[in-house]
Amino acid sequence: MIVLTIDQRGSTYAADRVPEILAELAHLTRDRAGLVVPFERTVGDEVQGILEAGRAGAELAVDLALHLLRDQGWSIGIGVGQVDGPLPAVSREARGFAFYRARDAVERAKTRSKGTSVAVEGPPPGAPDRVTPARPAAASRAAKNTAENTAENTTEPDLAAEVEALLRLLAAIRARRTPQGWEVADTLASLPDKPGRQRIVAQSLAVSEQAVSQRVRAALWQEEEAVRPIVVRLLAELSSSVIVAPDAVSGPVAEPGKRKKMKRAKS
Repeated sequence: MIVLTIDQRGSTYAADRVPEILAELAHLTRDRAGLVVPFERTVGDEVQGILEAGRAGAELAVDLALHLLRDQGWSIGIGVGQVDGPLPAVSREARGFAFYRARDAVERAKTRSKGTSVAVEGPPPGAPDRVTPARPAAASRAAKNTAENTAENTTEPDLAAEVEALLRLLAAIRARRTPQGWEVADTLASLPDKPGRQRIVAQSLAVSEQAVSQRVRAALWQEEEAVRPIVVRLLAELSSSVIVAPDAVSGPVAEPGKRKKMKRAKS
């Protein structure tokens, strides 16, 4: 499953925005597939929710992360992994590797600049809650020798790192977008994906089609639209590799090299 842990930036010196963001998250997830356990305050100025593995959960996670990063007031940790069953009604009562990874991720995200404060942690190859591709039962000696010779240069891709890198790239693009660029991007996003959208945007904003085209290029909107499905696909692939049996992993088992700290640090 996918766990989103969201922490308010600079909360020590700012007003509590958790009620505001919870209302916003409830609106954004209404009638959307992918949400398993709704977002709620867990501790202090932190909120958390559980999303399902696969395409629907991954698409929702990416949409929510980019929406929150645009606000620049939040650090987002995305943890992918096993969640102990049965699932509780509230996320703070759940446990599993996904929560420990989301904790590590949000702590890393806090160290990054506003607008790009996101991190992703997932099960590495060989993790106890990850399904890894089966090796062939038999192979020819030549094939075996080739595999041995190339083993050091062949590794399973780190999907979590790839998702994180692409999310940060998208976040950086969006953080540099001007108000005029956002005006065009938001209007385009509200329209069906079909020919003639830019003409409709131009009419809606009372500007020329040339002006819309210039803003689209400057905002890198088409580039964002091209990359976003890739991020979703990679996150869906990673989350789908997780063992879903309720008793597959039990208890607060720390992964090698991971922090055991469970209490939140101040933002």
